[in-house]
Amino acid sequence: MRRISIFGSTGSIGQSTIDLIHRDREAYEVVALTGGANIELLAHDARQLGAKVAVTAYEDKLPALKDALAGSGVHAAAGEHALIEAADRPADWIMSAIVGSAGLAPGLHALKHGTTLALANKESLVTAGPLLMSEAQAHGTRILPVDSEHSAVFQGLVGEERSEVERVIITASGGPFRDWSLEQLAGATLAQACKHPSWDMGQRITIDSASMFNKALEIIETHEYFGFAGDMIEVLVHPGSYVHALVGFKDGALMAHLGAPDMRHAIGYALHWPERRNLPVARLDLAQVGTLRFEPPDEVRFPALRLARDVMEIGGLAGAVFNAAKEAALDMFIAQEIGFLDMARIVEVVLNEMSSATSLGNAALTLDTVLEADKEARARARACHARS
Repeated sequence: MRRISIFGSTGSIGQSTIDLIHRDREAYEVVALTGGANIELLAHDARQLGAKVAVTAYEDKLPALKDALAGSGVHAAAGEHALIEAADRPADWIMSAIVGSAGLAPGLHALKHGTTLALANKESLVTAGPLLMSEAQAHGTRILPVDSEHSAVFQGLVGEERSEVERVIITASGGPFRDWSLEQLAGATLAQACKHPSWDMGQRITIDSASMFNKALEIIETHEYFGFAGDMIEVLVHPGSYVHALVGFKDGALMAHLGAPDMRHAIGYALHWPERRNLPVARLDLAQVGTLRFEPPDEVRFPALRLARDVMEIGGLAGAVFNAAKEAALDMFIAQEIGFLDMARIVEVVLNEMSSATSLGNAALTLDTVLEADKEARARARACHARS
């Protein structure tokens, strides 16, 4: 029986993971589940799965969680320290699906216990990729990518030499604003940004998809996880979301990974690796799909992609600054304090300011320096909005 923990269990990735666990319940012992404000769902899943501990990130939600778990035998805890304690509990497989930079510290702690870390928290690699990868190597821990694009690249490299790779292409659906003009984007509303045409995801990642910031993070993630140079990583807009990524080799061959837009593909691959097992996902009918459409992204309308390449060129703490400024700008957009296009503008201003004021590329990369850069970038993002 494998011991597993799920960080971010109440989000879309966490729920898809739990769906797969329920389908083979006797094979798993659930150590910890963590979530945010959805206490009812967190407590329900903890009871159903017999988790040892359930943790909410919000300390003020602890009384509600204790009440919901009363008599279940599941220990209730809350706050940052409780998340770290949950990550320190021995487990064979941990799903890291906390959204945002908040997932970095629990992921680093989980790596110290020699577990397999299924990484859906792309921000960990964006903000502290070298730190995360070196920590995994030091403790003999395996990191398996769960983003659909990076799982696709990972699978495309099975049995291949990375030195023979010429390019990597990750695809983007284009989100709900793929065909919108700059003038239309300037007036895009929160409700419109939350309607993804292909994927069923949480609010924040759906908005990130609409702005292409999600794809920008994934460019950096590809660089950090696989070690490919920035100029080897390409993005194609693929509205159908059937092709998740392609790996191009020196002989001109392209190896593509196709599948229905269902995150249980990538989650199941990481859960059962190195085996492939039957998964409850739709099988593609290529005759019905008919045509696979691709087009280049427009970096004028979606400058996040250009900014991602700037981050890779700067290196060091630039990823932490980029992600923190993006998260702060996203918070302001959700609060309807700024417009849709203001998000990229604020991120670019903060990245330029901190690159000029500090040696981002040469700074020592530790958890403390990442958190300090994160804090400063968020403050600068707020100040940038106040000035405008």
